[in-house]
Amino acid sequence: MSTPTLTPVYSYTKSNEAFARAVKVIPGGVPGHLGPSEGCFIPRSAYPLFSERAEGTRFWDVDGNEYIDYMCGYGPNVLGYGDADVAAAAQAQARKEDVVSLPSTTMIDLAELLVDTVASADWAFFAKNGGDTTTLAIMTARAATGRRRIVFIEGYYHGVAPWTQKLDYPGVLDTDVQGNIEVPWNDIEAMRRVFTEHRGEIAALIAQPYKHGNFFDNALPAQGYWQAVRRLCDEHGVVLIVDDVRAGWRLDLAGSDHFYGFEADLICFCKAIANGYNMSALCGKDSLREAVSSITYTGSYWMSAVPFAAGIATIEKLKAIDGPALFRELGTTLTAGLTEVAASHGRTLVASGEPALFYLRLADDESLMLHQRWIAECVQRGAFFSSHHNHFINAALTSADITRTLEIADEAFRAIEA
Repeated sequence: MSTPTLTPVYSYTKSNEAFARAVKVIPGGVPGHLGPSEGCFIPRSAYPLFSERAEGTRFWDVDGNEYIDYMCGYGPNVLGYGDADVAAAAQAQARKEDVVSLPSTTMIDLAELLVDTVASADWAFFAKNGGDTTTLAIMTARAATGRRRIVFIEGYYHGVAPWTQKLDYPGVLDTDVQGNIEVPWNDIEAMRRVFTEHRGEIAALIAQPYKHGNFFDNALPAQGYWQAVRRLCDEHGVVLIVDDVRAGWRLDLAGSDHFYGFEADLICFCKAIANGYNMSALCGKDSLREAVSSITYTGSYWMSAVPFAAGIATIEKLKAIDGPALFRELGTTLTAGLTEVAASHGRTLVASGEPALFYLRLADDESLMLHQRWIAECVQRGAFFSSHHNHFINAALTSADITRTLEIADEAFRAIEA
């Protein structure tokens, strides 16, 4: 006899009504990767489409359903939604000025803080999205070297600009991606062969600090891998770019390159830099200062002062609480608990990647259907996971939240076994 389910299963009437309105006036209804056809929410019927409010570790959808959120706005929520200290700093700056004809000196304050905090940074350049910074990094590498080709790790994602796409993607020209070369992750000999074959042609290698893509177990760097990559880039005059847009501020406040024991030439931050306020930063070494200064690169809201103030408050608070240590502890407790719950049901749950930025896969069914069913049952009871994306930890997460999540995970296993 199965144990009765304790949590009512959510329904999404108002979300679906809102989506019906949206598709009439917004192409795709929900644009971008959060759209229902983009693969973030599988099965589609298990997920809401519109939220109404958020606080701390949780958000509520338009139907009033409450979720412990392990997607954290897909990364920006690092301290908790509406963190009081960050909000106070942002509001204080807003009372003085935000978007004005001249930048605020708050921009300098944040740049100085980044240079003091990020181990490989001699300077900081601000923008709005992660893709702004990865694109600027590529342009900087090309300006500095006079070369065209870029080396990527297989399965890469560095934003949505044409240079990050594949030739068969809609809207992409062959000239956008002609210089792209892919190498396998953790394969230094493959990278050496590519660097040798294209000696004098490669401007940059761009990579995330570890492989945290979608639909596969995340993979950490092999021992000595990044140090060998660093030596290879130096030998061939290739600019080493770390895309720290997802992992930045969660592994190490000095940068994920510092966490893995090497120094990038350029490092890209976004997501968690200002706890949800809209900004990003490219940091780099002095050797590339002149190259980045030569590039025409800006946007209408890039000098907005409120996100700079929010960024300062976020980084200072992360330092005060030792955010990365907290994320590792919370993520380890959560993922260990989830795997134990799975084992109690005779299942094998694989939690890969770093605990602060983990990926889940139920390994008992290669088709992934069982995994998707279990995730769906979790979501419909209030633990907001993605079926095929890495997850994020935020500092507001409590032991009680984790305990409740494990209860939901247990109920979800019972539901798929019923």
